[in-house]
Amino acid sequence: MTTIRPARVVALTGRGVVALAAGGAGAAGALALTRGWWANWGATDAEVTSALPGDELVPAPRASSTRAVTVGAPPAAVWPWLVQMGQGRGGLYSYTWLENLLGCDLHNADRIEPSLQHLVVGDIIRLVPEDYRVPLAFTVRALDPQRALVLAPAPEETREAAFDKGLPFPSWAFVLRPQDGGTRLVSRWRVDYSDAPWSRLSNGLLTPPVEFFMERKMLLGIKARAERPTGMTGSIEATGPTGPTGPTGPGVG
Repeated sequence: MTTIRPARVVALTGRGVVALAAGGAGAAGALALTRGWWANWGATDAEVTSALPGDELVPAPRASSTRAVTVGAPPAAVWPWLVQMGQGRGGLYSYTWLENLLGCDLHNADRIEPSLQHLVVGDIIRLVPEDYRVPLAFTVRALDPQRALVLAPAPEETREAAFDKGLPFPSWAFVLRPQDGGTRLVSRWRVDYSDAPWSRLSNGLLTPPVEFFMERKMLLGIKARAERPTGMTGSIEATGPTGPTGPTGPGVG
């Protein structure tokens, strides 16, 4: 029998954040001990260990995560929400109040936008405005409608060039798998980064818990939108996810 990993939230207190920023050994140890909960939130053992599209783009990651939710709707209902993601597009379906405190200018769509449904390989998906102080953007590297969307740096961008700019080198894949009339939505993040002390601190310790916090909300946001009855209007954040309670239902939303 397949076992779903418990979808648990790691609460970071203000003192914990300070300890992390200072490189506190205790905070680092706590993150290491709880990594299995947040790095593979909601995913099965098989999903965590299986090869997914895009893995080859970062063949030797320093860090990776595989997270998943079960969506009570077929892949055809989930795919449009993935296709329209991005800044200046449909948003990231996460905590916009936090993203916009950092100037990301993200706005989550609560409906499918026909004008945003024509994504192709080579298109740019931005996480922040084009003139943002840090260039956070992905290129669509692979696209298999209703099956997989893979985002990563452009083909001409190398790992070494990213490191020279002080940036990590990531890939981000979204895979849809039909399951009992619904969909398993699986997200895989793989990242390599330099050996510089500040890079190890940022990418190895500080960023991963925040990334989990935001991506968990994103997956639940896509789930809620895809499960919403056709023609229903109103705020997704107000209605919340639908379906039975459990590891990927409203009990954790």
